[in-house]
Amino acid sequence: MHLFEAFVVVHVIAGTLGLVAFWVPIAARKGGKAHRKWGRYACYGFMVAGALAIAMALLSLYGSEQRIPTITDRELFAGLFGWMMLYLGFLTIGFADYGLATVKHGRERERLRAPRYQIVMLAVVASGLWCGYFGLRVGHPLMVLVAIVGLVAMALQQVFVWREKVGRLDYVGEHFRALIGMGISAYTAFLSVGLIRMIPEHVFNPMIWAGPSMVGVGLIIYFTIQTKPKMRAAT
Repeated sequence: MHLFEAFVVVHVIAGTLGLVAFWVPIAARKGGKAHRKWGRYACYGFMVAGALAIAMALLSLYGSEQRIPTITDRELFAGLFGWMMLYLGFLTIGFADYGLATVKHGRERERLRAPRYQIVMLAVVASGLWCGYFGLRVGHPLMVLVAIVGLVAMALQQVFVWREKVGRLDYVGEHFRALIGMGISAYTAFLSVGLIRMIPEHVFNPMIWAGPSMVGVGLIIYFTIQTKPKMRAAT
């Protein structure tokens, strides 16, 4: 088995764990045992899948073999299956890492200012800027859109980390927004890989790729509305 195929196998296993486990903490009682346990499973599964997505993106860009030769526009292929997949890998890891960190250090935000966390967010920003630039170069708005989403998310995270004062429970909102963002980036990456095999004629259809973002934004709005009364009561 070649290295790329081995990465694909492990990536699929880890990604499947994350894709399935992701919905348990959403449905379970917040803060309960199932929420914490399956939330960790989802994060670790997506982080492994994200790391392997980065490796596969680099192999697609710089490896000796031509991936998916049926796609004749190789620059567009490099954009969507190289640079955007690289960025989505970093974005998934960044969201998962921050989501776990806000629970652990949400009331000690100075911990989130350490290089350990800042370097991860910087990697997301750098890969997102390149993804957006490359999207403009090849004329594909999807790459620009996903780059903007990640850059805005990282900016909001930095506002929470460096703001002088925050509410006692503000970290809760940061936690679920980050982990729903993790799900959005992971499902977007999943569709981009799966579509080329299942329905290749729609692999560049932006409406299909936008599905995870639409569902994720809806969940963020729903949970924001649900938690605001509790936060006001606690304050």
